[in-house]
This record gives sequence, structure tokens and C-alpha cells, in this order.
Amino acid sequence: MATRFVLIDRETPLLLPPDLRDWVPASHLVHFVLDAVAALDLRQVKVNERGTGSEQYPPPMMLALLIYSYATGTFSSRRIEQSTYDSVPVRLLTADTHPDHDTICSFRRENQALLSESFVKVLQLAQQVNVLQFGQITVAVDGTKVLAHASKHSAVSYERAGEMIAQLELEVQQLLAKAEQADATPLQDGLRIPEEITRRQERKAALAQARAEIEARAHARYTAQLAEHEQKLAERAAKKARGEKVGGQPPQPPTPTPEPGDQYNFTDPQSRIMKAGNGNHFEQSYNAQAAVEVESRLIVGERVSQAPNDKQELVPTLAAIPTAAGTLAAALVDSGFFSAAAVQQIEHSQTGPTVYAAMEKTSHHRSVADLEKRSDPESLAADANIREVMRHRLRTTAGKALYKLRQQTVEPVFGVIKAVLGFRQFRLRGRAKVSLEWTLVCLGYNVKRLHRLGAGLKLAATN
Repeated sequence: MATRFVLIDRETPLLLPPDLRDWVPASHLVHFVLDAVAALDLRQVKVNERGTGSEQYPPPMMLALLIYSYATGTFSSRRIEQSTYDSVPVRLLTADTHPDHDTICSFRRENQALLSESFVKVLQLAQQVNVLQFGQITVAVDGTKVLAHASKHSAVSYERAGEMIAQLELEVQQLLAKAEQADATPLQDGLRIPEEITRRQERKAALAQARAEIEARAHARYTAQLAEHEQKLAERAAKKARGEKVGGQPPQPPTPTPEPGDQYNFTDPQSRIMKAGNGNHFEQSYNAQAAVEVESRLIVGERVSQAPNDKQELVPTLAAIPTAAGTLAAALVDSGFFSAAAVQQIEHSQTGPTVYAAMEKTSHHRSVADLEKRSDPESLAADANIREVMRHRLRTTAGKALYKLRQQTVEPVFGVIKAVLGFRQFRLRGRAKVSLEWTLVCLGYNVKRLHRLGAGLKLAATN
């Protein structure tokens, strides 16, 4: 018997207009994105009210296009434009229209309020379909370094900027002296002394601005560290008053002067040099923060920080959780987030959430002693400081069980965003625009997560 093959006919045109919905499975993500956006309130969208110029693309379609693109790992506006031609699901989403990359980028850049509101509305949608619980929630908080849209080689350190200013001043004096000499040796072809002087003066002004910005950052850092320094001194004094032994040298007070290695980036001045990977190298980055609900693994709070570490990030990151997400019962954080002042500020009243923070880094390996069952430690004294309270809290059976949820909650979310979606670098510059893009990344992740949990079927049943 002759071998049989499926007939592949690219020459015969389609006799009837195709319905793109027949070309995309009913369980596809694009259907859920369209249904979810249809359920959102889009009154925050920015449109041209004058009615002049070309026809505008409908805001629901543009929002759905951005959410679907970020949920599937397409972040560049040019690649999103290309997907309207190459991708069948995107053709269905856009109804076979093709917004150009400039339109896509402008819509993304000008609708921060809409994206923030949509982030909250998606969380409410998750509650509606019983994926995110109402009432008190427990969140795991962490931060991850995401590359800025700027090279670290475009940065200059405080010390180097001072050296370059001195060098430029010397070169300007040499050029002025050369201009006064009637028999001066001419410059290379195309180079003129006035232009060279102007170029060096402009460069000197830019370096001076960089040093001024670094000095302002150093003063702000000094103000933040001063309160923590005073807290440490107060704890040492309290131990001495109780007759306890105080080891080590007293903590050194912070200084308002910049460090020689403090840097300023000319491409994206609001980004910072941060340790990357295992701390073996540095990259020009932002600190992207996320608070993840432990049951659903949905991101319920997000923000972008310029701080190279998480020491001062706990309070603002928890404050970024909208009230619509629910009442916060507990927050799980690693040792990098702990500070006595932050924990006291969060647990300021009986209604405040309980913080579970590791006090030191521990090995993932469990020894034989760790496997042995132990009873809960004895109650602490009434005058115990916050560090002692936190250590005691994580040694209890309930505290250990709750804190184990942190590693299996927030770290896999960052893994999905970076390894699965492929988001490792911001496309925009400046903290405001970077924050907008991080909101869109978290929004896309949440929509994809809801789809994976079967929220589409639950939403269809509800409607």
C-alpha cells in the first residue's frame, strides 16, 4: 500500500472568511486575557478627547495586547508590533489590526494610572473566582535585581569625577594659552580651539552635576543610617543596664561624606550599581520588590527601589499592598530585610501584621540535630528587645512552619519572571517609567497565574 500524507495546499485560497477563534484552542491564554480585560473598569485610560488625527485603537484592545505580550515574554514594543503579524493568538486579540510600535509604547508610557488600577482589579477578580482569599493574608516579601537600560560603563565614580574635572580644567587652561600664541602649532584637521574648549566645559559641568548628585545621595543615606545607629547604641545601653555582657566594639557612626566608589550613571541617573548574582560582580540595576500571597502565589504588592540592599525596604513594600488585596496577617522575609526600627513600625499596634524575619543566614543542609523534634522555647522576659523576640518567634513550631513558606513562595515567582517569561532587563529609563514597567510585568504574571489555576473556567461559570 502506498504511503499516505496529509495534503498541504498553499495555493488554493480560502473560500470563506476564517474565524480566528477556530484557530486558537478554547483553553488558550488569549481568551482569558480578553475576558479579564472585559471585566475591568477602564475609566482611567488616557485618550485623545479632541477627536483630531487618525482613529485611535480601542483602549481595551491595547491593554489586552500589553498584558498578553508581557504574560508570554514579549516586552519590546517593536516585537509586540511584529507579533500582530506573526502570532495567531495576537491576531485574534487585535482583530487582525496592527498598531505600530510607537503607538504601543505611547499607550504604555501614558497610562500609569490605568495599569496600577488594572493590577488591583485583577486581584479583585482573583477574589471573585476564589483564587485569592478574602480577609487576612500571609505574604512573602523579597527583592530581585533587574538590569537597568544603561551600561555600567556609562557611570563615573565620585573620586574619578573629581580627577577628571581637575584634568579638564588643566586642558582648558592649555587651550586658552595656545589660542593666545600667534605661532601656536595648529590642531589636527577639523579641530578648532573654541570648540574644544566648549566641549571640555560642557563635560566639566556634567561631571560637577554628577558629584553634586552623589553628595546629595550620601547625605540622604546618612540621614537613614543615623536612626539605625542610634537604635543600636540604645540596645547596647539597655544590655549594660540589665547587667548583660556586651561584646564587640561600639558601632561606628555614619558619615555624610560620599564614598570614593559611589557612582553616577549618565544614561540612567536614577539607576544604581548593585551586587548581582552571588555578589561576585556588579551591574547597573534597579531593586524590584514583590509581596506574594503564600496560598495563590499571586503578587499582591509591587514596587521598584533604588536601594542596593533590602534593609530599608520592608515598610514601603508592605505599604504597596492595596487594601483591596485583603488585611495583612503576617509577612515572611529573609535576614536582609530585618531592622528593629522597621519591625517596630509595622507591629506598632495589636492590629498590625506579625513579621517573621530570619536573623542570620542559614545553610539549606539540615543536620541530624535539626531533624530531632524539639519543644518550643521558654517564654521571653517582658523587656526582651526586638531581635530576641524575632529569634524566639522563629524557633517555635508554628513560626518554623510558617517561615518555610517564604522560600517556596516568592523565590519561584522571581524564577518564573526571569527564566520563563525572560524578563531580565527594563526597556524604559528613570524610576517612574521603570516602576510602570514592573507593574505591567507583575500584572502579566498574575493573569498568567490565574489562567494556570483555572480562573478562566470559574469566570465563565460566574458570568
